[in-house]
Amino acid sequence: MRLTYNGALVLQALVKGHVYGFEIMDFTGLPSGTTYPILRRFEEGGLVRSRWESPKVAKKDGRPRRRFYVLTPEGHRALEAAVERFEAHQRIFETEPTP
Repeated sequence: MRLTYNGALVLQALVKGHVYGFEIMDFTGLPSGTTYPILRRFEEGGLVRSRWESPKVAKKDGRPRRRFYVLTPEGHRALEAAVERFEAHQRIFETEPTP
């Protein structure tokens, strides 16, 4: 699966320890209408797995349950490939233009 820039941001957020939707949105600056469809697509594609938090924990904290996401080995490989691709693009912008 080829990643978009936004998709790579979501995977990077997961690597950095931001494991549920609002944390990912805060880290990336992406809106919910972008973040959650990406997470669903990644789960369907095998890049992430998810699990729901215990209802007891959410109730104790007085909030809805959170869905926690984690990268799969395939997700790690996809992120590594995206980072390499983006680094190559960055090098293009860093080179001096030729006259």
